[in-house]
Order: sequence, then structure tokens, then C-alpha cells
Amino acid sequence: MWFDKRNPLAIFHDRRREKVQWVKEDGESMRTLDINPDVLGDFTAMEFPDNSFHLVAFDPPHFDSLGENSRTAKMYGKLFDDWETGLSAGFRECFRVLKPFGTLIFKWNSVEIPLEKVLACSPHPPLFGHTTGRQAKTHWVAFLKPNA
Repeated sequence: MWFDKRNPLAIFHDRRREKVQWVKEDGESMRTLDINPDVLGDFTAMEFPDNSFHLVAFDPPHFDSLGENSRTAKMYGKLFDDWETGLSAGFRECFRVLKPFGTLIFKWNSVEIPLEKVLACSPHPPLFGHTTGRQAKTHWVAFLKPNA
């Protein structure tokens, strides 16, 4: 999602910091995944003051059936066992740290859990969205925080 992770206008927030390496399918080259956020923390309890940001991009894990050590889990993370509670808390936190009339961009892949079930976790309805990907399962959804 990031064009430039080192852009000073952006803060990369993740709950994990790790470097993962595995052999690619050709059997010879290595793939390295470096997860190195600016801020280490949980999206359900961010350590930012209320009304801190004009824009938040929320890209939570969207798989719940992966093993902890699967390649996909390492690349994208894994949902909490009680994903509805976790995503509801994440949405609340995103809106809490947004300034009034701030924008939340939400990314979701509905390969396992339909978008409609996930959007039900948000305290505010989305404004619009767009579907992408080969199977049209990746959704980009925009929200605007009310001024209240």
C-alpha cells in the first residue's frame, strides 16, 4: 500500500517488528519481509491523542484461518479469534485519533470474511468504496469522521 514508507508525512504503525526470510519457489533466491514500523502498538489501543490526524489508513489483517507461521500470516498478519470485537475496537480508535471531518481509508480483502460483515463493525457508515484485484475481493473504502 505504501509508495514511500519513509515519507515524513506518514507514520507506519504496527503491532509487530520482525524480519522474515524464506526461500522463493525457484529454490534459490530468498525473499525478505522487513516489518519495521515507526510506532510499535496495537490498533485497538493507539497511544496518540484524540483528534491527531487528518487522514488514517486502516489495513488490518483479514485472514482468520491461517496458521501462526504460514507465509501469508507473516506477510499480512492474522485476525484475532474474536475478530468482530477487535475490528470494532480498531474502527473506534481510528475515528478517535482522526480530527473532525478527517478521512479514514479502510482496506479489506474479502477472501474469507465478507465486507458487509466487517463494515458492520464501524461506528460510522462509509461514504464510498472501490473494488480491485483479479477476483475483485480487495476493497478500498472511504469514511469521513463527523464533526461531533
